[in-house]
Amino acid sequence: MANLFSKQASTYALGRAIYPKSLFSYLASLTPEHFLAWDVGTGNGQAAVQLADHYEKVIATDASEKQIQHALQHPSVTYAVTNPSMSEEHVRSLVGGEGSVDLVVCAQALHWFDLDTFYGHVRRVLRNPGGVIAAWAYQYPSVTPAVDSVLSKFKDAISMEWAPPIQYIIEGYETIPFPFAPVLSSGLTTTGPFQFECAKDATLGEYLSHLRSWSAVQKAIDSGRDVWSEHQQQLFADAWGDSPHRTVKWTLYTRIGTV
Repeated sequence: MANLFSKQASTYALGRAIYPKSLFSYLASLTPEHFLAWDVGTGNGQAAVQLADHYEKVIATDASEKQIQHALQHPSVTYAVTNPSMSEEHVRSLVGGEGSVDLVVCAQALHWFDLDTFYGHVRRVLRNPGGVIAAWAYQYPSVTPAVDSVLSKFKDAISMEWAPPIQYIIEGYETIPFPFAPVLSSGLTTTGPFQFECAKDATLGEYLSHLRSWSAVQKAIDSGRDVWSEHQQQLFADAWGDSPHRTVKWTLYTRIGTV
């Protein structure tokens, strides 16, 4: 997974969805304690720094060293590069032993993990009772009918390049294995997916940077396919129009559970 995102680490954050503050406030309301959160697959650290508004300490890990190098900084967030196949000892050295973590978060990352191994770590480190795991993913952005029409054709052109785990995102995280219980203490009777909306005012350049950062686009370019030609970018520009900024919207499909 790390190799898919290392090459575009410097532009990864440009145009990416900005997760709503209400999401993190809601997740914090589900955990009785607020000492430690673990952001797994942190990427540019966007979720980590928002978790720091609610938890005394945040450990943010990623398999990509380049992503960590470009991550947002915060005094309450500690970043660490991890091996994709983290051992129990490694996890313990990062976040502590059994029952040490109040909230585990996976933002746009869970589908890449070895789920059996990762869930084993989560069961060990989550506080019991009271610990919560939340994982979300978003699909394609929406701007205007004209821009979305160009994007639809572009999606078709790169569809063969997506790695198999992306199917979980296409299905709105409905089918991703998630062997946890609903947070009944907060009135939740299922583990989701729950939907949260997010939006960002973006320039055309930021929007194009977002598309360019997709792993499927990178894979197509590496294989010699000219999917990111000047002509393709001009199609997006023509559809975008003269407006310097437009609102880009995403839906977050979110699974929430406890041990």
